[in-house]
Amino acid sequence: MNGLLLVAGREIRTQVRSKSFVISLVISALLIGAVAFAPKILGGSDSFKVGVVASQRLQVWGDAKVEWKDYADEDAAKRAVLDGDVDAALVGGTKVLTDGEIDDQLGLLLQSAHREAQIGAAGVTVTPLVMQSVGADTRYQKTRTGIAVVLVVILFMLVIGTPMMVAMGVVEEKSSRIVEILLTSVRPVQLLGGKILGLGVVGLINLVAAIAAGLVGALASGLAVDFPPGMAGIVVGVVVWFVLGYLFFAAFAAMLASLVSRQEEVGNVLTPMTMTMMVTYGVAFYSTSDPTGTVATIASFVPPFSSMVMPVRAAAAEVPFWQVAVSAVAMAAAAVAVALLAARIYERAVLRTGARVRLLDVAKGR
Repeated sequence: MNGLLLVAGREIRTQVRSKSFVISLVISALLIGAVAFAPKILGGSDSFKVGVVASQRLQVWGDAKVEWKDYADEDAAKRAVLDGDVDAALVGGTKVLTDGEIDDQLGLLLQSAHREAQIGAAGVTVTPLVMQSVGADTRYQKTRTGIAVVLVVILFMLVIGTPMMVAMGVVEEKSSRIVEILLTSVRPVQLLGGKILGLGVVGLINLVAAIAAGLVGALASGLAVDFPPGMAGIVVGVVVWFVLGYLFFAAFAAMLASLVSRQEEVGNVLTPMTMTMMVTYGVAFYSTSDPTGTVATIASFVPPFSSMVMPVRAAAAEVPFWQVAVSAVAMAAAAVAVALLAARIYERAVLRTGARVRLLDVAKGR
Protein backbone atom coordinates (compact mmCIF):
# COMPACT_ATOMS: atom_id res chain seq x y z
CA MET A 1 0.00 0.00 0.00
CA ASN A 2 2.87 2.37 0.83
CA GLY A 3 4.41 1.70 -2.58
CA LEU A 4 1.13 2.53 -4.32
CA LEU A 5 0.80 5.82 -2.41
CA LEU A 6 4.42 6.73 -3.13
CA VAL A 7 3.87 6.25 -6.86
CA ALA A 8 0.60 8.18 -6.71
CA GLY A 9 2.25 11.05 -4.87
CA ARG A 10 5.04 11.20 -7.42
CA GLU A 11 2.54 11.38 -10.29
CA ILE A 12 0.52 14.14 -8.60
CA ARG A 13 3.57 16.26 -7.81
CA THR A 14 4.98 15.86 -11.31
CA GLN A 15 1.76 16.99 -12.94
CA VAL A 16 0.64 19.84 -10.70
CA ARG A 17 4.10 21.43 -10.71
CA SER A 18 4.27 21.60 -14.50
CA LYS A 19 3.50 24.89 -16.25
CA SER A 20 1.39 23.13 -18.86
CA PHE A 21 -0.96 21.78 -16.18
CA VAL A 22 -1.42 25.17 -14.54
CA ILE A 23 -1.96 26.94 -17.87
CA SER A 24 -4.45 24.35 -19.15
CA LEU A 25 -6.31 24.41 -15.81
CA VAL A 26 -6.66 28.19 -15.88
CA ILE A 27 -7.66 28.29 -19.56
CA SER A 28 -10.27 25.55 -19.21
CA ALA A 29 -11.75 27.18 -16.09
CA LEU A 30 -11.96 30.55 -17.85
CA LEU A 31 -13.61 29.00 -20.91
CA ILE A 32 -16.21 27.14 -18.89
CA GLY A 33 -16.89 30.19 -16.75
CA ALA A 34 -17.33 32.25 -19.91
CA VAL A 35 -19.79 29.72 -21.31
CA ALA A 36 -21.83 29.91 -18.11
CA PHE A 37 -21.70 33.72 -18.14
CA ALA A 38 -22.56 34.00 -21.86
CA PRO A 39 -26.38 34.08 -21.39
CA LYS A 40 -26.07 37.37 -19.51
CA ILE A 41 -24.15 38.91 -22.41
CA LEU A 42 -26.09 37.32 -25.27
CA GLY A 43 -29.51 37.36 -23.66
CA GLY A 44 -30.01 41.09 -24.05
CA SER A 45 -31.04 43.60 -21.40
CA ASP A 46 -34.12 43.11 -19.23
CA SER A 47 -34.01 46.67 -17.87
CA PHE A 48 -34.84 49.75 -19.94
CA LYS A 49 -35.03 53.53 -19.56
CA VAL A 50 -37.90 55.23 -21.37
CA GLY A 51 -38.55 58.95 -21.63
CA VAL A 52 -42.10 60.33 -21.38
CA VAL A 53 -43.48 63.49 -23.01
CA ALA A 54 -47.18 64.36 -22.40
CA SER A 55 -47.98 60.65 -21.96
CA GLN A 56 -49.06 58.41 -19.15
CA ARG A 57 -46.57 55.88 -17.87
CA LEU A 58 -47.61 52.53 -19.28
CA GLN A 59 -48.00 49.53 -17.02
CA VAL A 60 -45.52 46.90 -18.19
CA TRP A 61 -46.12 43.28 -17.26
CA GLY A 62 -43.54 40.53 -16.93
CA ASP A 63 -40.02 40.34 -15.52
CA ALA A 64 -38.60 43.29 -17.48
CA LYS A 65 -38.05 46.54 -15.61
CA VAL A 66 -38.79 49.93 -17.18
CA GLU A 67 -37.55 53.14 -15.63
CA TRP A 68 -39.60 56.16 -16.74
CA LYS A 69 -38.18 59.66 -17.02
CA ASP A 70 -40.26 62.79 -17.75
CA TYR A 71 -39.21 65.41 -20.31
CA ALA A 72 -40.69 68.85 -20.96
CA ASP A 73 -41.02 68.53 -24.73
CA GLU A 74 -40.22 66.36 -27.71
CA ASP A 75 -36.90 68.09 -28.45
CA ALA A 76 -35.62 67.37 -24.96
CA ALA A 77 -36.67 63.75 -25.28
CA LYS A 78 -35.01 63.48 -28.70
CA ARG A 79 -31.72 64.78 -27.29
CA ALA A 80 -31.92 62.27 -24.43
CA VAL A 81 -32.42 59.43 -26.91
CA LEU A 82 -29.48 60.55 -29.10
CA ASP A 83 -27.25 61.03 -26.06
CA GLY A 84 -28.07 57.55 -24.82
CA ASP A 85 -29.70 58.73 -21.62
CA VAL A 86 -32.81 56.68 -22.42
CA ASP A 87 -33.44 53.71 -24.70
CA ALA A 88 -36.57 55.28 -26.19
CA ALA A 89 -39.06 58.09 -25.60
CA LEU A 90 -42.87 57.91 -25.64
CA VAL A 91 -44.33 61.13 -27.03
CA GLY A 92 -47.99 62.09 -26.73
CA GLY A 93 -49.02 58.50 -26.26
CA THR A 94 -48.86 58.00 -30.03
CA LYS A 95 -45.24 57.55 -31.09
CA VAL A 96 -41.91 56.28 -29.81
CA LEU A 97 -38.57 57.95 -30.56
CA THR A 98 -35.51 55.70 -30.90
CA ASP A 99 -31.93 55.98 -32.09
CA GLY A 100 -32.00 53.34 -34.83
CA GLU A 101 -33.96 50.10 -34.50
CA ILE A 102 -35.69 49.65 -31.17
CA ASP A 103 -34.78 46.69 -29.02
CA ASP A 104 -37.16 43.83 -29.91
CA GLN A 105 -38.09 43.14 -26.30
CA LEU A 106 -38.66 46.80 -25.49
CA GLY A 107 -40.76 47.29 -28.63
CA LEU A 108 -43.01 44.36 -27.73
CA LEU A 109 -43.35 45.62 -24.15
CA LEU A 110 -44.40 49.10 -25.22
CA GLN A 111 -46.81 47.86 -27.89
CA SER A 112 -48.43 45.43 -25.46
CA ALA A 113 -48.66 48.00 -22.66
CA HIS A 114 -50.08 50.61 -25.04
CA ARG A 115 -52.73 48.16 -26.26
CA GLU A 116 -53.71 47.29 -22.68
CA ALA A 117 -53.98 51.00 -21.81
CA GLN A 118 -56.32 51.64 -24.75
CA ILE A 119 -58.50 48.67 -23.86
CA GLY A 120 -58.68 49.86 -20.25
CA ALA A 121 -59.57 53.40 -21.36
CA ALA A 122 -62.48 51.99 -23.37
CA GLY A 123 -63.90 50.41 -20.22
CA VAL A 124 -63.23 46.85 -21.37
CA THR A 125 -61.87 44.37 -18.85
CA VAL A 126 -59.70 41.61 -20.29
CA THR A 127 -59.24 38.48 -18.21
CA PRO A 128 -55.95 36.80 -19.11
CA LEU A 129 -55.90 33.10 -19.93
CA VAL A 130 -54.68 30.80 -17.18
CA MET A 131 -51.90 28.55 -18.44
CA GLN A 132 -51.92 25.12 -16.80
CA SER A 133 -49.68 22.25 -17.86
CA VAL A 134 -51.09 18.77 -17.40
CA GLY A 135 -47.88 17.08 -18.50
CA ALA A 136 -44.46 16.83 -16.91
CA ASP A 137 -42.88 19.91 -15.40
CA THR A 138 -40.85 21.46 -18.22
CA ARG A 139 -39.86 24.71 -16.49
CA TYR A 140 -36.25 23.63 -16.21
CA GLN A 141 -35.95 21.64 -19.42
CA LYS A 142 -33.92 24.20 -21.37
CA THR A 143 -31.51 24.64 -18.47
CA ARG A 144 -31.26 20.88 -17.95
CA THR A 145 -30.40 20.36 -21.61
CA GLY A 146 -27.76 23.07 -21.48
CA ILE A 147 -26.19 21.53 -18.37
CA ALA A 148 -26.19 18.10 -20.02
CA VAL A 149 -24.42 19.41 -23.14
CA VAL A 150 -21.71 21.09 -21.04
CA LEU A 151 -21.27 17.91 -18.99
CA VAL A 152 -20.80 15.80 -22.12
CA VAL A 153 -17.98 18.03 -23.31
CA ILE A 154 -16.28 18.21 -19.89
CA LEU A 155 -16.52 14.47 -19.24
CA PHE A 156 -15.31 13.60 -22.72
CA MET A 157 -12.28 15.88 -22.46
CA LEU A 158 -11.29 14.52 -19.05
CA VAL A 159 -12.19 10.86 -19.57
CA ILE A 160 -10.24 10.73 -22.83
CA GLY A 161 -7.42 13.08 -21.80
CA THR A 162 -6.49 11.65 -18.40
CA PRO A 163 -6.28 7.97 -19.48
CA MET A 164 -4.11 9.12 -22.39
CA MET A 165 -1.73 10.54 -19.78
CA VAL A 166 -1.66 7.13 -18.11
CA ALA A 167 -0.84 5.43 -21.40
CA MET A 168 1.91 7.90 -22.28
CA GLY A 169 3.41 7.51 -18.82
CA VAL A 170 3.49 3.72 -19.10
CA VAL A 171 5.23 3.81 -22.47
CA GLU A 172 7.67 6.53 -21.39
CA GLU A 173 8.79 4.49 -18.37
CA LYS A 174 9.03 1.37 -20.48
CA SER A 175 11.00 2.92 -23.37
CA SER A 176 13.48 4.63 -21.01
CA ARG A 177 13.76 1.46 -18.90
CA ILE A 178 12.96 3.45 -15.77
CA VAL A 179 10.29 0.87 -15.07
CA GLU A 180 13.00 -1.73 -14.46
CA ILE A 181 14.45 0.43 -11.68
CA LEU A 182 11.04 1.22 -10.21
CA LEU A 183 10.07 -2.45 -10.08
CA THR A 184 13.02 -3.16 -7.79
CA SER A 185 11.23 -1.12 -5.11
CA VAL A 186 7.54 -1.66 -5.83
CA ARG A 187 5.45 -4.44 -7.28
CA PRO A 188 3.97 -4.07 -10.78
CA VAL A 189 0.43 -3.80 -9.42
CA GLN A 190 1.54 -1.02 -7.05
CA LEU A 191 3.26 0.86 -9.86
CA LEU A 192 0.21 0.57 -12.11
CA GLY A 193 -2.26 1.33 -9.33
CA GLY A 194 -0.25 4.32 -8.11
CA LYS A 195 -0.07 5.78 -11.62
CA ILE A 196 -3.82 5.40 -12.14
CA LEU A 197 -4.59 6.80 -8.67
CA GLY A 198 -2.24 9.77 -8.98
CA LEU A 199 -3.35 10.84 -12.43
CA GLY A 200 -6.95 10.27 -11.35
CA VAL A 201 -6.48 12.86 -8.60
CA VAL A 202 -5.09 15.24 -11.25
CA GLY A 203 -8.19 14.60 -13.35
CA LEU A 204 -10.41 15.29 -10.33
CA ILE A 205 -8.65 18.61 -9.78
CA ASN A 206 -9.47 19.54 -13.36
CA LEU A 207 -13.08 18.42 -12.96
CA VAL A 208 -13.62 20.30 -9.68
CA ALA A 209 -12.07 23.44 -11.18
CA ALA A 210 -14.35 23.16 -14.22
CA ILE A 211 -17.48 22.67 -12.10
CA ALA A 212 -16.52 25.53 -9.78
CA ALA A 213 -15.89 27.86 -12.73
CA GLY A 214 -19.22 26.91 -14.25
CA LEU A 215 -21.11 27.53 -11.01
CA VAL A 216 -19.40 30.88 -10.45
CA GLY A 217 -20.20 31.94 -14.01
CA ALA A 218 -23.81 30.83 -13.59
CA LEU A 219 -24.16 32.76 -10.33
CA ALA A 220 -22.63 35.88 -11.85
CA SER A 221 -24.85 35.74 -14.92
CA GLY A 222 -28.04 34.98 -12.99
CA LEU A 223 -28.41 31.63 -14.76
CA ALA A 224 -28.25 29.85 -11.41
CA VAL A 225 -31.83 30.90 -10.60
CA ASP A 226 -32.97 28.58 -13.39
CA PHE A 227 -31.09 25.57 -12.03
CA PRO A 228 -33.39 22.57 -11.49
CA PRO A 229 -34.00 21.13 -8.02
CA GLY A 230 -31.37 18.65 -6.92
CA MET A 231 -28.44 20.47 -8.54
CA ALA A 232 -26.12 19.33 -5.73
CA GLY A 233 -26.98 15.73 -6.53
CA ILE A 234 -26.20 16.29 -10.20
CA VAL A 235 -22.77 17.72 -9.31
CA VAL A 236 -21.95 14.85 -6.94
CA GLY A 237 -23.15 12.35 -9.53
CA VAL A 238 -20.85 13.83 -12.17
CA VAL A 239 -17.85 13.37 -9.87
CA VAL A 240 -18.80 9.76 -9.11
CA TRP A 241 -19.37 8.91 -12.75
CA PHE A 242 -16.08 10.52 -13.74
CA VAL A 243 -14.27 8.32 -11.22
CA LEU A 244 -15.94 5.16 -12.54
CA GLY A 245 -15.35 6.08 -16.18
CA TYR A 246 -11.77 7.11 -15.52
CA LEU A 247 -10.94 3.86 -13.70
CA PHE A 248 -12.31 1.82 -16.60
CA PHE A 249 -10.56 3.72 -19.38
CA ALA A 250 -7.33 4.35 -17.45
CA ALA A 251 -6.90 0.63 -16.76
CA PHE A 252 -7.80 -0.09 -20.39
CA ALA A 253 -5.22 2.45 -21.59
CA ALA A 254 -2.46 1.16 -19.30
CA MET A 255 -3.09 -2.42 -20.41
CA LEU A 256 -2.82 -1.58 -24.10
CA ALA A 257 0.12 0.80 -23.65
CA SER A 258 2.16 -1.86 -21.86
CA LEU A 259 2.23 -3.83 -25.13
CA VAL A 260 4.45 -1.29 -26.95
CA SER A 261 7.83 0.29 -26.27
CA ARG A 262 7.75 3.43 -28.43
CA GLN A 263 5.72 6.62 -28.11
CA GLU A 264 4.98 6.48 -31.86
CA GLU A 265 3.03 3.26 -31.38
CA VAL A 266 0.72 4.55 -28.65
CA GLY A 267 -1.89 5.94 -31.04
CA ASN A 268 -2.26 2.67 -32.93
CA VAL A 269 -2.36 0.41 -29.90
CA LEU A 270 -5.00 2.60 -28.21
CA THR A 271 -7.35 2.50 -31.22
CA PRO A 272 -9.85 0.09 -29.55
CA MET A 273 -10.08 2.39 -26.55
CA THR A 274 -10.37 5.64 -28.52
CA MET A 275 -13.05 4.14 -30.76
CA THR A 276 -15.00 3.04 -27.69
CA MET A 277 -14.68 6.53 -26.24
CA MET A 278 -15.88 8.16 -29.45
CA VAL A 279 -18.95 5.92 -29.60
CA THR A 280 -19.63 6.65 -25.93
CA TYR A 281 -19.37 10.38 -26.60
CA GLY A 282 -21.69 10.15 -29.60
CA VAL A 283 -24.36 8.26 -27.67
CA ALA A 284 -24.04 10.64 -24.70
CA PHE A 285 -24.38 13.71 -26.92
CA TYR A 286 -27.44 12.22 -28.60
CA SER A 287 -28.90 11.57 -25.15
CA THR A 288 -28.88 15.29 -24.32
CA SER A 289 -31.77 15.80 -26.74
CA ASP A 290 -33.63 12.57 -25.93
CA PRO A 291 -32.67 11.54 -22.38
CA THR A 292 -35.72 9.33 -21.87
CA GLY A 293 -35.53 7.64 -25.27
CA THR A 294 -34.83 3.97 -25.85
CA VAL A 295 -31.24 4.47 -27.00
CA ALA A 296 -30.29 6.64 -24.03
CA THR A 297 -32.07 4.41 -21.52
CA ILE A 298 -30.44 1.19 -22.73
CA ALA A 299 -26.98 2.75 -23.14
CA SER A 300 -27.12 4.15 -19.61
CA PHE A 301 -27.04 0.57 -18.26
CA VAL A 302 -24.26 -0.75 -20.52
CA PRO A 303 -20.64 -0.14 -19.43
CA PRO A 304 -18.62 1.81 -20.44
CA PHE A 305 -21.32 3.87 -22.22
CA SER A 306 -23.07 4.38 -18.88
CA SER A 307 -20.12 6.38 -17.54
CA MET A 308 -21.16 9.31 -19.72
CA VAL A 309 -24.77 8.56 -20.68
CA MET A 310 -26.17 8.13 -17.17
CA PRO A 311 -24.87 11.46 -15.78
CA VAL A 312 -26.19 13.14 -18.92
CA ARG A 313 -29.60 11.52 -18.45
CA ALA A 314 -29.65 12.52 -14.77
CA ALA A 315 -28.85 16.12 -15.71
CA ALA A 316 -31.27 16.36 -18.64
CA ALA A 317 -34.27 14.59 -17.06
CA GLU A 318 -35.57 13.00 -13.88
CA VAL A 319 -34.15 9.48 -13.58
CA PRO A 320 -35.38 6.99 -10.93
CA PHE A 321 -32.76 6.36 -8.26
CA TRP A 322 -32.86 2.60 -8.75
CA GLN A 323 -31.78 3.04 -12.37
CA VAL A 324 -28.81 5.17 -11.34
CA ALA A 325 -27.85 2.65 -8.64
CA VAL A 326 -28.06 -0.37 -10.94
CA SER A 327 -26.08 1.42 -13.62
CA ALA A 328 -23.40 2.49 -11.12
CA VAL A 329 -23.01 -1.04 -9.77
CA ALA A 330 -22.65 -2.44 -13.30
CA MET A 331 -20.10 0.23 -14.22
CA ALA A 332 -18.12 -0.36 -11.02
CA ALA A 333 -18.05 -4.11 -11.70
CA ALA A 334 -16.84 -3.48 -15.25
CA ALA A 335 -14.11 -1.11 -13.99
CA VAL A 336 -12.91 -3.68 -11.45
CA ALA A 337 -12.88 -6.43 -14.09
CA VAL A 338 -10.85 -4.31 -16.53
CA ALA A 339 -8.50 -3.24 -13.73
CA LEU A 340 -7.80 -6.86 -12.76
CA LEU A 341 -7.17 -7.83 -16.38
CA ALA A 342 -4.98 -4.74 -16.87
CA ALA A 343 -2.88 -5.64 -13.80
CA ARG A 344 -2.29 -9.11 -15.19
CA ILE A 345 -1.36 -7.88 -18.68
CA TYR A 346 0.78 -5.03 -17.37
CA GLU A 347 2.78 -7.31 -15.08
CA ARG A 348 3.56 -9.69 -17.95
CA ALA A 349 4.20 -7.14 -20.70
CA VAL A 350 5.78 -4.06 -19.12
CA LEU A 351 9.30 -5.53 -19.08
CA ARG A 352 9.12 -6.78 -22.66
CA THR A 353 10.88 -4.31 -24.92
CA GLY A 354 11.35 -4.19 -28.66
CA ALA A 355 8.56 -5.21 -31.03
CA ARG A 356 4.92 -4.81 -30.09
CA VAL A 357 3.62 -7.65 -27.96
CA ARG A 358 0.37 -9.34 -28.92
CA LEU A 359 -2.34 -9.00 -26.31
CA LEU A 360 -3.54 -12.59 -26.77
CA ASP A 361 -0.03 -13.97 -26.24
CA VAL A 362 0.40 -12.01 -23.02
CA ALA A 363 -3.02 -13.05 -21.75
CA LYS A 364 -2.09 -16.72 -22.29
CA GLY A 365 1.28 -16.22 -20.61
CA ARG A 366 3.37 -16.77 -23.73
